Amino acid sequence: MTSKIMTVFTFAILVLQPFSGAAAEKVYVYNWTEYIPEAVLEQFTEETGIKVIYTTYDSNETMYAKLKLIQGEGYDLVFPSTYFVSKMSREGMLQPIDQALIPNMKELDPSVMDKPFDPGNRYSVPYMWGSTGIAVNTDVIPVKNVTSWKDLWNKEYKDQLLLQDDMREVFHMALKIKGYSSNSRTPREIEEAYQLLKELMPNVLLFNSDSPRLPYLAGEVNVGMIWNGEAWMAQQENPAIAYVYPSEGANFWADSFVIPAGAKNRENAHKFINFMLRPDIAKICVEENGFATPVLKALPLLSEDVRKSETIFPPAAIVKAGEFQTDVGDALPVYQMYWEKLRSGN
Repeated sequence: MTSKIMTVFTFAILVLQPFSGAAAEKVYVYNWTEYIPEAVLEQFTEETGIKVIYTTYDSNETMYAKLKLIQGEGYDLVFPSTYFVSKMSREGMLQPIDQALIPNMKELDPSVMDKPFDPGNRYSVPYMWGSTGIAVNTDVIPVKNVTSWKDLWNKEYKDQLLLQDDMREVFHMALKIKGYSSNSRTPREIEEAYQLLKELMPNVLLFNSDSPRLPYLAGEVNVGMIWNGEAWMAQQENPAIAYVYPSEGANFWADSFVIPAGAKNRENAHKFINFMLRPDIAKICVEENGFATPVLKALPLLSEDVRKSETIFPPAAIVKAGEFQTDVGDALPVYQMYWEKLRSGN
């Protein structure tokens, strides 16, 4: 789940340990907002006696900066998106996964394993994957009017758009419109995308990646970017919220479990990962969050409306037309420079 405007908060799942007199075991989890149901965290504690200390962050960049600051200590598990796994492992911020301690890894979808950002899954285990597309309130805007990213540049939508507060996702739109890869490392192409995005800014009302469904449900915005899971959750409250896969291609990503280099509760972190990869637990997460799971044995357990939802599980042709995020290496500072200029109005 690839930036979010929010206050980072911490809470502990406090459940009495079933083992009388045992010392309190803990696992410190640093994750995106609303990404693991609280009931799941409570169940883990009830079954294992391990207390979950759960903290949230608002973006990959926020998570990365904090782990850099504390030199990888203080957390046992974090959930970076695709390209941040390679960045963090390359910089020595992660410790290898002991796959022998996670037997449920054997049941994962091979199509989401052994990716270029982490060959052999040495440092990461996939948690959920999804896409970034377009949300449309069809009570206000006919869905036929918004079929592509470039439709968001329509002047009729002045001061009406929501964009994800995420540099790579926003640049994805402009790069795809220009016919380039959203993982471009070419400065000229990135600059062209920036120039195109400058033209979009009069239409932008807000940047939001902290529960972005909420502005749509509140009627603050009626069109813009959104994650597929957030769109699915919005549809449960308002069926008029449509999720559109843009004709130029959606942005696809995966979020993974990783263990920071300075993690103190390594064994508990592995226990937590293995627990989260159980089919019954994966089912709960999918049905509450609306994102796809790599746990194949969870799929038959899903309710029919979830299992058949193309918002959650896109057809193969949609996935093929889109593009998964990868590490852009030395081009990252170029993106950051233009992102800062875009956000500051320069």
